[in-house]
Amino acid sequence: MPRIMADHNVEGHLQVLLTIWSSAAWGDVWRGIGCDLESFERLGIAPDTSDTDLWEVCQADEIVLLTGNRNAEGADSLESAIASLGTARSLPVITVGDPDRLLRDRDYAQRVAAQVLEYLLDLENLRGTGRLYVP
Repeated sequence: MPRIMADHNVEGHLQVLLTIWSSAAWGDVWRGIGCDLESFERLGIAPDTSDTDLWEVCQADEIVLLTGNRNAEGADSLESAIASLGTARSLPVITVGDPDRLLRDRDYAQRVAAQVLEYLLDLENLRGTGRLYVP
C-alpha cells in the first residue's frame, strides 16, 4: 500500500488532487490503490526541516513525496539529496511542474491527478528513478 505526503508548500495542491481522486470518475481507482496520506504534522516533522532530512524520512518510512518545482541549489537541496543518497530502491519524488496552474486550471489538475495515480500504481517499477515530473 503506497503512502504519499505533500511538501509543506503544496499541501493545498494535494487537497485539490484528493478532491479529484475522490470524485465519482476516479473514486474506484483511488480506493483500489489504498494509498495512505501522511503529513508533516502527523509525522512530527517541522516545516523548516531541511530537504535532505525530509527526503531521508520519506525514504525510511516508504512515503512518496509530492513537491512543487524545486531547484537544485545548495548541498542540502532536494535534488542534491536524491543524487547523493538515492539508490535503486529509493522511492521517487513526484514534482508538479506548475503548482500555481494546478490550483487554477481544472484540466491541468486532472492531468496531474491522472499521472500521479499512474505513478502510484506502478511504484515498484519506478524505484530508483529519482524525480518524476507531472504532468
